[in-house]
Amino acid sequence: MAANFGELVLVVGDCHIPHRAAGIPEKFKRMLVPNKMQHVLCTGNLVTKEQYDEFRSLAPNMHIVRGDFDEQTNFPETKVVQIGQFKIGLVHGHQIVPWGDPMSLAMKQRELDVDILITGHTHRNEVNEYEGKWFLNPGSITGAYSALESDVVPSFILLGVQGNKVTTYVYELKDGDVAVSKSEYEKK
Repeated sequence: MAANFGELVLVVGDCHIPHRAAGIPEKFKRMLVPNKMQHVLCTGNLVTKEQYDEFRSLAPNMHIVRGDFDEQTNFPETKVVQIGQFKIGLVHGHQIVPWGDPMSLAMKQRELDVDILITGHTHRNEVNEYEGKWFLNPGSITGAYSALESDVVPSFILLGVQGNKVTTYVYELKDGDVAVSKSEYEKK
């Protein structure tokens, strides 16, 4: 599978288990098979060590930043990882003011000097290109409510990193069915 898609990267965040959600939806759980992905990138708010361990079992490389509700405080505020030809920045997003604002996100992207910036906190999945850079938000894999929205669509992102291209697959659980949208970003 990985040979066809390049390096596979699971991007998740904002689980809020058990405080705001009971667990990951079953249809998503069946898709998250150990050793199919090479990396897990998490924007934080897993909340518990058990949830961390569950994601850690999926791939050999787990990268996480601290969310504003995580019990474990040893996660960094930001992290930069190199995957293939791409420098990817990871930050929870509660530090970005206003939350999810494109210009504020672009400032953080420049500060971290990354090709792709991944944030969470808003619980809304987003895939945007801004000033020639790629900005991703996996949303909440559990559909946990947020301060901004009570009706959150459960979602996560799978990246296929191959050469100077990243293919982004956004998975959403809508009306009991999994919907997938695809977009591509090419490093110039």
